[in-house]
Amino acid sequence: MTTTSQTVRLTVAQALVVFLSRQFSERDGVRRRLIPGCYGIFGHGNVAGVGQALLQAELGEFDVPDVAGGETMVDLPYYLVRNEQGGANAAAAYARTTDRLQTMAVTTSIGPGATNLVTGAALATTNRVPVLLLPSDIFATRHPDPVLQQLEDPTSLDVSVNDALRPVSRFWDRINRPEQLIPSALAAMRVLTDPAETGAVTICLPQDVQAEAYDWPVEFFRTRVWRVARPEPEPALLDQVVEQIKAATAPLVVAGGGVVYSEASEQLREFARATGIPVADTHAGKGAIDADHPSSVGGVGSTGTSAANALAREADLVIGIGTRYSDFTTASHTIFANPKVRFVNVNVLAMDAAKHSATSVVADARATLTALTERLSGWSVPQEYRQRASDLAAEWREVTQECYHRDHTPLPAQTEVFGALNELMGEKDVVINAAGSMPGDLQALWRAQTPEQYHVEYAYSCMGYEIPAAMGVKMALHEQGHGDREVVAIVGDGTYQMMPMEIATMVSEGLKVVIVLLQNHGYASIGALSESRGSQRFGTKYRMRDESGRLAGDVVPFDLAVNAESWGATLLRCDGIADFREKYAQAAANDRTTVLYIETDLTGPNPPASAWWDVPVSEVSELESTRTAREEYLTEKAPSGTTCDLR
Repeated sequence: MTTTSQTVRLTVAQALVVFLSRQFSERDGVRRRLIPGCYGIFGHGNVAGVGQALLQAELGEFDVPDVAGGETMVDLPYYLVRNEQGGANAAAAYARTTDRLQTMAVTTSIGPGATNLVTGAALATTNRVPVLLLPSDIFATRHPDPVLQQLEDPTSLDVSVNDALRPVSRFWDRINRPEQLIPSALAAMRVLTDPAETGAVTICLPQDVQAEAYDWPVEFFRTRVWRVARPEPEPALLDQVVEQIKAATAPLVVAGGGVVYSEASEQLREFARATGIPVADTHAGKGAIDADHPSSVGGVGSTGTSAANALAREADLVIGIGTRYSDFTTASHTIFANPKVRFVNVNVLAMDAAKHSATSVVADARATLTALTERLSGWSVPQEYRQRASDLAAEWREVTQECYHRDHTPLPAQTEVFGALNELMGEKDVVINAAGSMPGDLQALWRAQTPEQYHVEYAYSCMGYEIPAAMGVKMALHEQGHGDREVVAIVGDGTYQMMPMEIATMVSEGLKVVIVLLQNHGYASIGALSESRGSQRFGTKYRMRDESGRLAGDVVPFDLAVNAESWGATLLRCDGIADFREKYAQAAANDRTTVLYIETDLTGPNPPASAWWDVPVSEVSELESTRTAREEYLTEKAPSGTTCDLR
């Protein structure tokens, strides 16, 4: 490496590592390392490029001046994951835990290593959380060509598998010449730190370019602080919103993830206390208002509480704060059923703020809640409406207690496992889940007291998310000085089989996570949906093929508990809920990753439903079960009147 007063000679990979080590985010005067580390797997394409640069950083062998006067040391720790998608999922979970103010980079080889990122990129972008993806790419010189693992496109020589990442990334670029890294890296940081634009950011790195040297301007490596803004609401819009709120007879707040990411929980709770407006929440927004708050009515939508859904049907004004109004939140556009209902949406992303023909407030959730509380001083909903919301919430609490303590036999219902965890975990311990029937049960039943506690990924509902996410969450908590908080990943047998291998990563890194593995020998959620839609749970149970050729024989004789233990975790088998409670105490006291294995009933029972989800049934069929389900579907759909979205 040679250095002059104006330039420093580094490879592209080395320059990128130095650059990333000097990027910071800042909000409300608090500064954080934007990219505190890099997950990855080395293969051809990155082992001699990014891999070499990360090694040089680990050995402290960089000598690159910082013209901003910051720390000259280059520090970008590398963490070996077992699957590239797992690395992307862990990075997304890390970002969510830090309220999108930090994330991790993920480096991969070309070919399958790169395409393994696609699911993780889609998850991050769908959830509006930042991740930085650094897939290797084919030779920019096109020599040799085709390289190992290259996908050849007969219509263009400029296409690689990394182009599959374009539609699932918020920013995508390919570095074909060294100097292209400068504008690309700066643009990437801008997107990662923009609350409205953030998502997956992909910088593709051809393997020959990674190793190519260039005389970089020293200015490129100065410490940069990317300030995360809090856009203020327009005063005229606030006046309009206040008028709408005061004119409403049955207003309802829907709190989404934007409340959490804006760190606006206290402001939401004060707004609800002062005005008496009931607050429902989405998966991403659960815990933004504590479950014991007088205005809290729980989850809304297809898997919501009867309290929130009753109020949603009656609401004449819905105030969405930081929500993207997913299909489940709106119960397929049926839950906000009042013909006179109007919407006010507060969101940093204009696309989300404009949904449902709303009065659109493109602004920060915390700033807007603070301003609205001040402007509504002295006003509140009638006491009768407060009392109705309170009574409905109390009724659902009774349902929750029944679901939590069913004493279901011979195997417990999974809701009993959730009840035990909800009662045993601390207010700022973290519960993680993503897919299957569990997110629905958790949204309906989990009583979160803090926004930190509830971490359910239901925007992409990605099977396999939970275990790598637990790793990302635990690492973020350590970074924040909260490594003593328990991180509990609830994993069904279906999602476990997708991605268990990051248990080995947690063990190798000395991370303590509790994994609750529920075994019911099938897909509970999709099986129940199949049955309700006339498809007889076809293809949803783990069974051997029988003599007739159908997958309807004996249970597949695998032992997921032994498999989990083989990754290096401590295994505790639980015989029923009482034993589970005792074993959880052991897991909490353990200092290493522990798996609690428990058998549960595939068929539930689950919480009572109070809303709809539009899943069409075959219009014609020779199966009586399908014909019956079609009739039921048409009967259910008829009252919805959802002929127009009115976005």
